[in-house]
Amino acid sequence: MDGRSRNVNVLRWQPVRTVLSHRLFPFIVVLPVLFVFVLVILTGLFGTPVGSANFSIVFAWIVWWGALIVILVPFGARAWCAVCPVAAVGEWVQRRAILIPGRRRPLTLGLEWPEAIRGLWLQNSVLVVMAVFSAVILTRPFVTGALLLALTLLALCLYLVFKRRAFCRYVCPVGGFVGQYSAAAPLEVRAVDPELCLVHCGPAAKECIKGSAAGFGCPWMEYPGTMDRNASCGMCMECLKTCPKGNIALSLRPFGADLAVPRRHADEAYRALILLTSALLYTAIMAGPWGWMRSWANLGSGQLPAFMGYAGLLTVSMLVLAPGAFFAVSWLAKALSRARDVPARRLFVAFAYTAVPLGLAAWVAFSLDFLFANASDILPVLSDPFGWGWNLFGTAGYAWRPYVPQVLPYIQVPILTVGLAMSVRLAHQISSECIGDAAGARRSVIPIAGLLALITVILLWLFIG
Repeated sequence: MDGRSRNVNVLRWQPVRTVLSHRLFPFIVVLPVLFVFVLVILTGLFGTPVGSANFSIVFAWIVWWGALIVILVPFGARAWCAVCPVAAVGEWVQRRAILIPGRRRPLTLGLEWPEAIRGLWLQNSVLVVMAVFSAVILTRPFVTGALLLALTLLALCLYLVFKRRAFCRYVCPVGGFVGQYSAAAPLEVRAVDPELCLVHCGPAAKECIKGSAAGFGCPWMEYPGTMDRNASCGMCMECLKTCPKGNIALSLRPFGADLAVPRRHADEAYRALILLTSALLYTAIMAGPWGWMRSWANLGSGQLPAFMGYAGLLTVSMLVLAPGAFFAVSWLAKALSRARDVPARRLFVAFAYTAVPLGLAAWVAFSLDFLFANASDILPVLSDPFGWGWNLFGTAGYAWRPYVPQVLPYIQVPILTVGLAMSVRLAHQISSECIGDAAGARRSVIPIAGLLALITVILLWLFIG
């Protein structure tokens, strides 16, 4: 049976179709998000340097990050990309339009993204750099404000040079994170009937790519007729507006459906390992018993040598140790399966995708830990966003306290357990796909399952002791 037969197209519900096909979507959501985004930048640049008392830190790394990791990515795939303010400003300038496609020529050189860096390696490099400086970004308002402003300006510059959303697809670190884990989400945009897309031809055809009077062409340079994964779909729903055949579906589906698609690449595999390793190391830094590690990561006064050591450890762990461990278990899996004609490199690339479900679970568990500990900072900064002594809503004196810390382990343990189960199940699917022989496939799962279980045990120990 076709796996897609279990999907439920929510666009069959007229209210949903009406909202998502309206020209005001996603602008009506982007506008308030953009207001908050500008306030985050301003408070970061000009507000108090005390992170817990500054709107930028609290709303960027507690409210937004918590919502992104705990809700939007696990359940909404790349829904955040549809309303991201970093991309919106540059896109409006490039199109010279906001709601309705105009006849004016786009304000861009319209160059193709260079072939040499068209994969994910540049984005992976940006993720590694962000990971190294994450503790500084998360605790210093000025750094947060400057970083977000710099990303917005960089996006604008790239919009003026390259076609459509090249920045989002090949550079943006948040896009890299969201794109990786959107594979596990139970939501997708696809063509209802891919065959109909293929036969729809003529001078004005392929409106989903070119755009029409009804909407813009796909900003992500995707073609719904052949799209089979969420990785590069920003879910802006322009294809829904422009398709004259009504052939676009927004479907609910089983969790992790994209991970079963046998189209895997080394750059995406490395990104999965970078993100899983980052989640493990961040948990060790923030939740572990090693205060010296947190001190090194924060780049305090006179601690540059310690920070360099920390940065080196983090980078080596993400780029050498984690890939080395996965390659070792892939080689062992090949040996146990007795599949001499299956290259260990192919198994390594495929098995690296098992890091996606467990990695997402680790990020959710880590973000919940951070959210429960710091959510009480939200009310004070609403009344005093700059930390200048204001009390706009009468909540500036609200005292900090962690919320229900005793309940948190009962949430984190099931999340990590489900992530491990999904990763092991995926490992078995990959083994069957790569090796073929049922007995050999079962044997080959043992090493990767053991490694995934070890990572889970370490995470559980860090979270609950």
